[in-house]
Amino acid sequence: MDENKNSKYQISLPLILCIGLAAGLLIGAGFSTKTVSSSNNSEIEKLREVLLLVQHEYVDKDKTDVVVEDAIQHILSKLDPHSAYIPAKDKIAANEDLKGNFEGIGIEFSIFHDTLVVVSALSGGPSEAVGLRSGDKIINVNGKPIANIKLTNLDVQKYLKGPKGTEVKIDVLRKGNPSLISFSVIRDKIPQTSVDASYMINQEIGYIKVSRFAQTTYGEFKKALDGLKEKGMKKLILDLQGNPGGYMDQAIDVADEFLPKGDKIVFTKGQEARYNENAIATDKGDFETGDLIVLVNEGSASASEIVSGALQDNDRALVVGRRSFGKGLVQRPFDLNDGSEVRLTISRYYTPSGRSIQKPYSDMDAYDKDIMKRYRHGEFFHADSIHFSDSLKYHTANGRTVYGGGGIMPDYFVPLDTVHTSKYFNELFAANTLREFTFNYAENNRSRLEKMSFAQYQKGFQVDDAMLAKLSELGTLEKVKANPKDMAKNKSVFQVYLKAEIARRIWGNENFYPIFNESNEVLQQAIKLFDRIPELNRSKM
Repeated sequence: MDENKNSKYQISLPLILCIGLAAGLLIGAGFSTKTVSSSNNSEIEKLREVLLLVQHEYVDKDKTDVVVEDAIQHILSKLDPHSAYIPAKDKIAANEDLKGNFEGIGIEFSIFHDTLVVVSALSGGPSEAVGLRSGDKIINVNGKPIANIKLTNLDVQKYLKGPKGTEVKIDVLRKGNPSLISFSVIRDKIPQTSVDASYMINQEIGYIKVSRFAQTTYGEFKKALDGLKEKGMKKLILDLQGNPGGYMDQAIDVADEFLPKGDKIVFTKGQEARYNENAIATDKGDFETGDLIVLVNEGSASASEIVSGALQDNDRALVVGRRSFGKGLVQRPFDLNDGSEVRLTISRYYTPSGRSIQKPYSDMDAYDKDIMKRYRHGEFFHADSIHFSDSLKYHTANGRTVYGGGGIMPDYFVPLDTVHTSKYFNELFAANTLREFTFNYAENNRSRLEKMSFAQYQKGFQVDDAMLAKLSELGTLEKVKANPKDMAKNKSVFQVYLKAEIARRIWGNENFYPIFNESNEVLQQAIKLFDRIPELNRSKM
């Protein structure tokens, strides 16, 4: 099963603001965890005494579990914004996104009109093997009706995810069949990708989009890099916009592809000496000399900042976009005896020049509202609204000035484009109308569209006024009031998105971005900036 992934493609401001609430940076996937042992520390003993009093003396029984859970969460919340407690029941789901795979039936789905619809059966997965098709409506799961019950994405995960090798029985309603069709699906491991797209923008410039740093990211990235080099790539744009981070070892390996042997990538410092580490580039890099631009924004955090900071400090890449999130704390997972987990901050990481890019968190409430504050302060629109203290000044390998204390400031600032911000688009997106429309259009026109190549579609297909009118009609049915004035003003926003989504339905996820990126202002600016690369003066003095 694959949860509705399309939300990451929304181009509205609310998504950009929310995306900054980034996940923590974790010690690499191969780093072993250990069980926490007890201590004789007097403060810990005091806490133990209180809990024992509650357990044995308190007037009401069975309060200890609740008190302990709340106490753990409260303790960790007082440390920093990224130390966290994960109950045993939530541990699998919490780690799933970074594992690079999950266990389920292997479908991408959506919920249209309170009915679970198969958007696609993932290639090579168990659902494809038994014959599930795009457009199938899942009515029953293990004999239990799931249609018209106010179904949510979490409900779908509960019904369809499960351990590899277990069976789930589903009944589907298929177009053209008067009765339900029954399937028995054996759950399996389903791979998740973290490299969303890789393609050639033109004959020289390649593009790779990395959405997070999971256990499999480096392998995916290396495959994409090799593929682009085979196509003649001489210059690369690495898109880390909205990438919330993940495993540090994966970020180090990606950065190593661009840096010559001996260049520093990142170093960490913690209370314990064993957490002090230096990551140095090896001689394995396959793109150490080609021109490189890295895209970041306020949603780029932790592992993304390791990569962009290392490349900026070594004068290896031009960083383009807006100031990144500012997350420079490293967490390590510790298993507790009941199967729960504590992710505890054990060190800070620093870029090669010595910068800590962690933004202040003494005021947790202010930390949570930082991205919104940046927006209101005008930072998304004007680079000169950002002020850094001279005490946070550092220098790159070739003497350029960079700053610590809160994110990676790009070398070239690109303001947020609000000219085409559409309230109506956002309303249709929230109601799932855009997704339903493109799904239906692709299904109803599949035979005609599949006669084209993707290149022919990208060049010649146009979302016309008749399609936009039908989109509005569908929105009205789903209680989204039509707004023709907004749609006319922001027509290109609707056209680009619908065209990209239809392409994704016909030719796969990787063909969404070549079209959608036509409206990616940061990317479009970056394409024009390769002549600025000599300013980095890559020859070391």
